Amino acid sequence: MKKAVVLLSGGLDSATSLYWARAQGYHCACLIFDYGQRHRKEILQARKIAACAKSKAIVLPIHFPWKGSALTDRKIGVPKNALGKTKIPSTYVPARNTVFLSFAAACAEATGAAAIIIGANAVDFSGYPDCRPSYYRAMRGVIRRGTKAGAQGKPLLILTPLIRKTKPQIIRLGIKLGVPYQSTWSCYQGGNLPCGSCDSCLIRAAGFRAVGLQDPAIDRKKS
Repeated sequence: MKKAVVLLSGGLDSATSLYWARAQGYHCACLIFDYGQRHRKEILQARKIAACAKSKAIVLPIHFPWKGSALTDRKIGVPKNALGKTKIPSTYVPARNTVFLSFAAACAEATGAAAIIIGANAVDFSGYPDCRPSYYRAMRGVIRRGTKAGAQGKPLLILTPLIRKTKPQIIRLGIKLGVPYQSTWSCYQGGNLPCGSCDSCLIRAAGFRAVGLQDPAIDRKKS
């Protein structure tokens, strides 16, 4: 049985990556980070998605005391209708994916998992530097050189199945895989309904429009 650690945020991309991993035959453990983000809604939804996928959920509390992002500091406002206006928006969390991948590598080595799977995307995204293919090429080298598995010639895989896909392509793939999109949460704000104006909401809405569907998460919350 091949095992994988899936970084699960509760959003559309990470949920699709989890279901992709299952379709590839991986037995998945979902690593969910509680890192002091603006709201706990995404943690709740991530737990639900892991349960739907019949996968183990590991919620890992960590702390970024230095803040430095609109997602970890309530004194910094989340940009509205700003998609494409700035190269790297204030919602970027400094070195977040580097921290997350380090924890995932430790988890994978300790549990005998062969792969780390992350829903990073470099097509329809906010321009974060840790979502680009060149970053993942570099991290594969770091983890290969800095782990026992790599030193013994069995390096951990870092798989980014969505990295070059558009949001409509991701949604179509997820629909085929049976992803419970009604349970996902992509908005940078908490609440009963997505804000509809942050980068993540705008990208998600455009993706569902492009495939001719109403976002099932919005449909569910209105009912």
